[in-house]
Amino acid sequence: MQAAPMLRADALQGKTILVTGGGTGLGKSMVTCFQQLGAQVVICSRKLEVLELTARKLREETGGEVLPLGCDIRYYNEVEDMLQAALKHFGKIDVLVNNAAANFVSPTERLSHKAFDVVTDIVLKGSYNCTLALGKHWISQKQPATILNIITTYASTGSGYVVPSACAKAGVLALTRSLAAEWAKYNIRSNAIAPGPFPTEGAMSRLFPPQLAQQLDPVKRIPLKRFGEHHELANLATYLVSDYAAFVNGEVITIDGGEWLYGAGEFNYFDQIPDELWDALEQQRKSKE
Repeated sequence: MQAAPMLRADALQGKTILVTGGGTGLGKSMVTCFQQLGAQVVICSRKLEVLELTARKLREETGGEVLPLGCDIRYYNEVEDMLQAALKHFGKIDVLVNNAAANFVSPTERLSHKAFDVVTDIVLKGSYNCTLALGKHWISQKQPATILNIITTYASTGSGYVVPSACAKAGVLALTRSLAAEWAKYNIRSNAIAPGPFPTEGAMSRLFPPQLAQQLDPVKRIPLKRFGEHHELANLATYLVSDYAAFVNGEVITIDGGEWLYGAGEFNYFDQIPDELWDALEQQRKSKE
Protein backbone atom coordinates (compact mmCIF):
# COMPACT_ATOMS: atom_id res chain seq x y z
CA MET A 1 0.00 0.00 0.00
CA GLN A 2 1.38 3.41 -1.01
CA ALA A 3 -0.73 6.02 0.76
CA ALA A 4 -0.76 9.68 -0.23
CA PRO A 5 2.19 11.70 1.13
CA MET A 6 1.48 13.68 4.29
CA LEU A 7 3.28 16.85 3.13
CA ARG A 8 2.02 19.28 0.51
CA ALA A 9 2.65 18.33 -3.11
CA ASP A 10 5.56 20.75 -3.63
CA ALA A 11 7.31 20.18 -0.31
CA LEU A 12 10.49 18.85 -1.97
CA GLN A 13 10.29 20.87 -5.16
CA GLY A 14 13.74 21.91 -6.36
CA LYS A 15 15.61 19.36 -4.25
CA THR A 16 17.82 16.62 -5.65
CA ILE A 17 18.06 13.55 -3.41
CA LEU A 18 20.58 10.73 -3.65
CA VAL A 19 19.38 7.41 -2.22
CA THR A 20 21.74 4.46 -1.90
CA GLY A 21 19.98 1.14 -2.34
CA GLY A 22 17.14 3.10 -3.92
CA GLY A 23 16.07 0.50 -6.44
CA THR A 24 14.21 -1.89 -4.16
CA GLY A 25 12.47 -2.23 -0.80
CA LEU A 26 12.28 0.70 1.59
CA GLY A 27 14.64 2.70 -0.61
CA LYS A 28 12.24 2.49 -3.53
CA SER A 29 9.31 3.44 -1.28
CA MET A 30 11.14 6.53 -0.04
CA VAL A 31 12.15 7.49 -3.58
CA THR A 32 8.55 7.21 -4.74
CA CYS A 33 7.39 9.53 -1.98
CA PHE A 34 10.21 12.01 -2.64
CA GLN A 35 9.18 12.17 -6.28
CA GLN A 36 5.51 12.62 -5.46
CA LEU A 37 6.56 15.74 -3.55
CA GLY A 38 8.55 17.19 -6.44
CA ALA A 39 12.12 16.01 -5.85
CA GLN A 40 14.59 14.88 -8.49
CA VAL A 41 16.21 11.61 -7.47
CA VAL A 42 19.47 9.74 -7.98
CA ILE A 43 19.31 6.04 -7.12
CA CYS A 44 22.39 3.87 -6.89
CA SER A 45 23.36 0.28 -6.17
CA ARG A 46 25.59 -2.41 -7.63
CA LYS A 47 22.75 -3.76 -9.80
CA LEU A 48 22.26 -1.23 -12.59
CA GLU A 49 19.65 -3.35 -14.39
CA VAL A 50 17.43 -3.29 -11.28
CA LEU A 51 17.89 0.46 -10.95
CA GLU A 52 16.98 1.07 -14.58
CA LEU A 53 13.79 -0.97 -14.23
CA THR A 54 12.85 0.97 -11.09
CA ALA A 55 13.63 4.27 -12.80
CA ARG A 56 11.31 3.45 -15.72
CA LYS A 57 8.49 2.53 -13.38
CA LEU A 58 8.97 5.67 -11.29
CA ARG A 59 8.92 7.91 -14.35
CA GLU A 60 5.65 6.30 -15.42
CA GLU A 61 4.10 6.57 -11.95
CA THR A 62 5.26 10.03 -10.89
CA GLY A 63 6.44 11.80 -14.01
CA GLY A 64 9.55 12.80 -12.07
CA GLU A 65 13.18 12.71 -13.11
CA VAL A 66 15.22 9.72 -11.91
CA LEU A 67 18.89 9.04 -12.59
CA PRO A 68 20.00 5.41 -12.02
CA LEU A 69 23.73 5.00 -11.42
CA GLY A 70 25.59 1.76 -10.83
CA CYS A 71 27.97 2.11 -7.90
CA ASP A 72 29.58 -0.16 -5.33
CA ILE A 73 29.63 2.17 -2.33
CA ARG A 74 32.28 0.04 -0.64
CA TYR A 75 34.82 1.71 -2.93
CA TYR A 76 35.43 5.43 -2.49
CA ASN A 77 36.57 5.97 -6.08
CA GLU A 78 33.24 4.58 -7.35
CA VAL A 79 31.36 6.90 -5.00
CA GLU A 80 33.29 9.88 -6.32
CA ASP A 81 32.55 8.83 -9.92
CA MET A 82 28.86 8.48 -9.06
CA LEU A 83 28.85 11.92 -7.45
CA GLN A 84 30.41 13.54 -10.52
CA ALA A 85 27.90 11.82 -12.81
CA ALA A 86 25.00 13.02 -10.65
CA LEU A 87 26.34 16.57 -10.52
CA LYS A 88 26.84 16.60 -14.28
CA HIS A 89 23.22 15.53 -14.79
CA PHE A 90 21.41 17.57 -12.12
CA GLY A 91 23.91 20.28 -11.20
CA LYS A 92 23.55 19.73 -7.46
CA ILE A 93 22.58 17.27 -4.75
CA ASP A 94 20.77 18.56 -1.68
CA VAL A 95 20.15 15.38 0.31
CA LEU A 96 21.98 12.10 0.90
CA VAL A 97 19.98 9.12 2.17
CA ASN A 98 22.29 6.32 3.31
CA ASN A 99 19.88 3.42 2.94
CA ALA A 100 21.91 0.58 1.39
CA ALA A 101 22.26 -2.35 3.78
CA ALA A 102 23.12 -6.01 4.13
CA ASN A 103 22.12 -8.39 6.91
CA PHE A 104 21.43 -12.03 7.78
CA VAL A 105 20.90 -14.03 10.96
CA SER A 106 23.54 -16.40 12.26
CA PRO A 107 25.25 -17.41 15.50
CA THR A 108 28.35 -15.24 15.49
CA GLU A 109 30.73 -18.15 15.99
CA ARG A 110 29.52 -19.61 12.69
CA LEU A 111 30.56 -16.52 10.71
CA SER A 112 33.72 -16.16 8.69
CA HIS A 113 35.58 -12.88 8.71
CA LYS A 114 34.43 -12.45 5.10
CA ALA A 115 30.79 -12.69 6.17
CA PHE A 116 31.45 -9.96 8.71
CA ASP A 117 33.09 -7.85 6.01
CA VAL A 118 30.13 -8.20 3.63
CA VAL A 119 27.84 -6.48 6.10
CA THR A 120 30.16 -3.91 7.66
CA ASP A 121 31.65 -2.85 4.32
CA ILE A 122 28.25 -2.03 2.83
CA VAL A 123 26.56 -0.58 5.90
CA LEU A 124 29.35 1.32 7.66
CA LYS A 125 32.04 1.81 5.05
CA GLY A 126 29.48 2.54 2.34
CA SER A 127 27.77 5.13 4.53
CA TYR A 128 30.93 6.98 5.47
CA ASN A 129 32.23 6.83 1.89
CA CYS A 130 29.09 8.55 0.61
CA THR A 131 28.92 10.95 3.54
CA LEU A 132 32.56 12.00 3.17
CA ALA A 133 32.36 12.48 -0.60
CA LEU A 134 29.14 14.48 -0.45
CA GLY A 135 30.22 16.38 2.66
CA LYS A 136 33.50 17.53 1.11
CA HIS A 137 31.59 18.72 -1.96
CA TRP A 138 28.94 20.58 0.03
CA ILE A 139 31.50 22.28 2.25
CA SER A 140 33.63 23.37 -0.70
CA GLN A 141 30.53 24.80 -2.40
CA LYS A 142 29.20 26.37 0.82
CA GLN A 143 25.95 24.53 0.12
CA PRO A 144 23.39 23.74 2.85
CA ALA A 145 22.48 20.05 2.81
CA THR A 146 20.89 17.18 4.69
CA ILE A 147 22.01 13.64 5.55
CA LEU A 148 19.50 10.97 6.52
CA ASN A 149 20.81 7.60 7.69
CA ILE A 150 18.62 4.50 7.91
CA ILE A 151 19.86 2.53 10.91
CA THR A 152 17.99 0.09 13.16
CA THR A 153 16.56 -0.10 16.67
CA TYR A 154 19.39 -2.32 17.88
CA ALA A 155 22.07 0.17 16.81
CA SER A 156 22.06 1.51 20.36
CA THR A 157 21.29 -1.70 22.27
CA GLY A 158 23.15 -4.33 20.26
CA SER A 159 21.60 -7.67 19.35
CA GLY A 160 22.73 -11.24 19.20
CA TYR A 161 22.61 -13.19 15.94
CA VAL A 162 23.00 -10.04 13.82
CA VAL A 163 26.31 -8.89 15.30
CA PRO A 164 27.92 -7.57 12.08
CA SER A 165 24.82 -5.47 11.40
CA ALA A 166 24.67 -4.26 15.02
CA CYS A 167 28.32 -3.18 14.88
CA ALA A 168 27.92 -1.44 11.53
CA LYS A 169 24.67 0.32 12.38
CA ALA A 170 26.12 1.47 15.72
CA GLY A 171 28.92 3.07 13.72
CA VAL A 172 26.41 4.84 11.48
CA LEU A 173 24.55 6.02 14.58
CA ALA A 174 27.81 7.53 15.91
CA LEU A 175 28.44 9.08 12.49
CA THR A 176 24.98 10.66 12.55
CA ARG A 177 25.38 12.29 15.95
CA SER A 178 29.02 13.26 15.51
CA LEU A 179 28.48 15.08 12.23
CA ALA A 180 25.31 16.72 13.53
CA ALA A 181 27.57 18.49 16.01
CA GLU A 182 30.56 19.04 13.73
CA TRP A 183 28.98 19.99 10.41
CA ALA A 184 26.08 22.11 11.63
CA LYS A 185 28.38 25.13 11.23
CA TYR A 186 28.28 24.40 7.49
CA ASN A 187 24.46 24.23 7.60
CA ILE A 188 24.56 20.46 7.03
CA ARG A 189 22.01 18.55 9.11
CA SER A 190 22.40 14.88 10.02
CA ASN A 191 19.57 12.68 11.31
CA ALA A 192 18.60 9.02 11.34
CA ILE A 193 15.57 6.74 11.30
CA ALA A 194 15.62 3.50 13.30
CA PRO A 195 12.96 1.23 11.77
CA GLY A 196 11.56 -1.92 13.29
CA PRO A 197 10.10 -4.63 11.03
CA PHE A 198 9.07 -3.27 7.63
CA PRO A 199 8.73 -6.35 5.41
CA THR A 200 10.66 -6.39 2.17
CA GLU A 201 11.11 -9.47 0.05
CA GLY A 202 14.86 -9.66 0.45
CA ALA A 203 15.22 -8.73 4.12
CA MET A 204 12.42 -10.90 5.45
CA SER A 205 13.67 -13.99 3.64
CA ARG A 206 17.13 -13.51 5.18
CA LEU A 207 16.09 -12.49 8.70
CA PHE A 208 12.96 -14.60 9.14
CA PRO A 209 13.13 -17.65 6.88
CA PRO A 210 9.82 -19.57 6.89
CA GLN A 211 11.10 -22.28 9.24
CA LEU A 212 12.10 -19.60 11.78
CA ALA A 213 9.08 -17.37 11.32
CA GLN A 214 6.76 -20.25 12.25
CA GLN A 215 8.46 -20.61 15.64
CA LEU A 216 9.43 -16.98 16.28
CA ASP A 217 6.57 -14.88 14.95
CA PRO A 218 8.02 -11.34 14.91
CA VAL A 219 4.57 -9.74 15.10
CA LYS A 220 4.17 -11.06 18.65
CA ARG A 221 7.01 -8.76 19.76
CA ILE A 222 5.24 -5.65 18.47
CA PRO A 223 2.67 -4.04 20.81
CA LEU A 224 0.66 -2.77 17.82
CA LYS A 225 0.52 -6.39 16.55
CA ARG A 226 1.40 -5.58 12.95
CA PHE A 227 4.37 -4.79 10.75
CA GLY A 228 5.17 -1.28 9.62
CA GLU A 229 3.89 -0.15 6.24
CA HIS A 230 6.33 1.37 3.80
CA HIS A 231 4.44 4.63 3.37
CA GLU A 232 4.72 5.25 7.13
CA LEU A 233 8.50 5.25 7.00
CA ALA A 234 8.54 7.12 3.69
CA ASN A 235 6.45 9.94 5.15
CA LEU A 236 8.81 10.23 8.12
CA ALA A 237 11.78 10.37 5.75
CA THR A 238 10.20 13.11 3.63
CA TYR A 239 9.65 15.23 6.73
CA LEU A 240 13.25 14.84 7.93
CA VAL A 241 14.77 15.79 4.56
CA SER A 242 12.34 18.67 4.01
CA ASP A 243 12.68 22.29 5.10
CA TYR A 244 9.95 21.66 7.68
CA ALA A 245 12.61 19.84 9.73
CA ALA A 246 15.22 22.61 9.39
CA PHE A 247 15.81 22.72 13.17
CA VAL A 248 15.97 18.93 13.61
CA ASN A 249 19.61 17.89 13.84
CA GLY A 250 21.29 14.87 15.43
CA GLU A 251 18.03 13.05 16.12
CA VAL A 252 17.31 9.35 15.76
CA ILE A 253 13.60 8.64 15.38
CA THR A 254 12.40 5.12 16.13
CA ILE A 255 9.47 3.79 14.11
CA ASP A 256 8.75 0.23 15.25
CA GLY A 257 5.27 0.08 16.80
CA GLY A 258 6.82 -0.04 20.28
CA GLU A 259 8.84 -3.22 19.62
CA TRP A 260 12.13 -2.30 21.27
CA LEU A 261 10.41 -0.89 24.35
CA TYR A 262 8.40 -4.09 24.64
CA GLY A 263 11.60 -6.11 24.58
CA ALA A 264 13.30 -3.81 27.09
CA GLY A 265 10.59 -3.92 29.75
CA GLU A 266 11.22 -6.80 32.16
CA PHE A 267 7.56 -7.72 32.61
CA ASN A 268 6.08 -6.71 29.26
CA TYR A 269 5.82 -10.33 28.16
CA PHE A 270 3.20 -10.80 30.90
CA ASP A 271 0.64 -9.82 28.26
CA GLN A 272 0.71 -13.52 27.43
CA ILE A 273 -0.94 -14.37 30.75
CA PRO A 274 -4.66 -15.26 30.26
CA ASP A 275 -7.42 -13.50 32.20
CA GLU A 276 -8.20 -16.68 34.14
CA LEU A 277 -4.73 -16.74 35.63
CA TRP A 278 -4.92 -13.04 36.48
CA ASP A 279 -8.22 -13.73 38.28
CA ALA A 280 -6.60 -16.49 40.32
CA LEU A 281 -3.60 -14.31 41.17
CA GLU A 282 -5.90 -11.47 42.19
CA GLN A 283 -7.86 -13.76 44.52
CA GLN A 284 -4.65 -15.07 46.02
CA ARG A 285 -3.41 -11.54 46.66
CA LYS A 286 -6.69 -10.41 48.23
CA SER A 287 -6.78 -13.41 50.55
CA LYS A 288 -3.51 -12.20 52.10
CA GLU A 289 -4.65 -8.59 52.64
